[in-house]
Amino acid sequence: MSSVGAAFRLVRAGWVLVREGVVAALPGEELSGLPKFGWRLARLFTRRRALAYERGDRLAKAVVRLGPSYVKLGQFLATRPDVVGNDMALDLAMLQDKMHTFPQAAAVAAIEASLGRKIGDLYVSFGDAVAAASIAQVHSAETVHDGVATRVAVKVIRPGVRRRFFHDLESYFLAARLQEKYIPSSRRLRPVEVTETLAQTTKIEMDLRLEAAALSELGENTKDDPGFRVPSVDWERTGRDVLTMEWVDGVKMNDIAGLIDAGHDLKAIAVNLIQSFLRHTLRDGFFHADMHPGNLFVEANGTIVAVDLGIAGRLGKKERRFLAEILYGFITRDYLRVAEVHFEAGYVPRQHNVAAFAQAIRAIGEPIHGQPAETISMAKLLTLLFEVTELFDMATRPELILLQKTMVVVEGVARTLDPAFNMWKTSEPVVGDWIAGNLGPRGLLTDARDGAKAMLALARQAPDLAARTERLSREIDLMAEHGLRFDETTARAIGKAEARYTRSGRLALWVIALTLLYIAWKLL
Repeated sequence: MSSVGAAFRLVRAGWVLVREGVVAALPGEELSGLPKFGWRLARLFTRRRALAYERGDRLAKAVVRLGPSYVKLGQFLATRPDVVGNDMALDLAMLQDKMHTFPQAAAVAAIEASLGRKIGDLYVSFGDAVAAASIAQVHSAETVHDGVATRVAVKVIRPGVRRRFFHDLESYFLAARLQEKYIPSSRRLRPVEVTETLAQTTKIEMDLRLEAAALSELGENTKDDPGFRVPSVDWERTGRDVLTMEWVDGVKMNDIAGLIDAGHDLKAIAVNLIQSFLRHTLRDGFFHADMHPGNLFVEANGTIVAVDLGIAGRLGKKERRFLAEILYGFITRDYLRVAEVHFEAGYVPRQHNVAAFAQAIRAIGEPIHGQPAETISMAKLLTLLFEVTELFDMATRPELILLQKTMVVVEGVARTLDPAFNMWKTSEPVVGDWIAGNLGPRGLLTDARDGAKAMLALARQAPDLAARTERLSREIDLMAEHGLRFDETTARAIGKAEARYTRSGRLALWVIALTLLYIAWKLL
């Protein structure tokens, strides 16, 4: 029955998208057959007033009508231009994560339930909400340490948001399965896997202890970095549903006039922002993945403070080397090396020709080298690169797509601060230093040291590995002699799964049969 409910919720969502003109705003003239008929039908059912809005505004109104979980879905899909297309991703990226506040009494109840203490024991004062988003809202409060009152920001989970989201998640999985089944060309994008990533990402975002841990980790990584930091966490007053952290006094980065009035050097801030992001990505392999200007503050001394670390990205050493080498390859116009890096990383299947792939990459790089440096977009370069890799069956890499999305946002913020911003000149010191340290002689020594550690760890496990190999050999001999056997637990689980499947199938047939009987009765 949950599948039936998911189908109804999916139909409702589709109806809202039709009524708000989102479907009508799609380029339907390029369609043919049944899809084009459906697009024309959607235009007939669109609200008249919706036709006056731009596509991005229509999408924002529809998502707000559908509720917080669809706001989060839209923001997540904005990180996946490979799935929804670049234009739609840009529209989704503009979704404002601003919702109505919920009552202060509900926030107090959530805090007390999460921390097991009365609000008066936790905070000297607890004020009204100052901001509200799809998952949580933020309150201003005060605590006392050693007799000194300190202002803090308290983030509280929205009541009922977990139940609402996981109900809607059933609809998302249903849509993903239907897409994989009926649109074969979409299987390369792995829609079910994308939905699983959304589910996992949101689970993490809804546990504020994990956001606190991310803030703590990024704080340790950047403690010696010039001009960048994150708020400190009050762990005593942090739980699953509440996060207490340092209050940040500063100007939001989307307030350009405020930054100018405060006497800040906008060009210096843009340079600091990009170099900080690249430093976190290449050096640490851990970066803030939601660095839109509303999450960035500038303090009086010019330090950038990043908040709201619900979404974070990680890159392994292989991915960091991949990123640095392709950027360096484009700078030096060594397109063959860029192609080889894709093959070495295992991103492009071996049946393709390296030289042909290098030719496709040259088609991206050469036009860029003909432009002034300040107009070259690193984010656009990565976007074009991922488009070309589709021709060579490169599977979707979620960690690289999240990096691309974040780079698009960060570069866009930098160009807002400085329209003549030179991305390549700014990034060269950070990228060059990383390449020298990891791909030069120092990098070879580090790789040799890591290899020696791996060999030592393997040698320590040798007795256990030998015992496992011997047991596996005996099991294979037994299977060869007596055939494949299931233990009792496995057989019972298979039986239960088969029984559930049979019951579900019978139920679905009865529902269909009763529906047909009802339709026939109405016609008669």
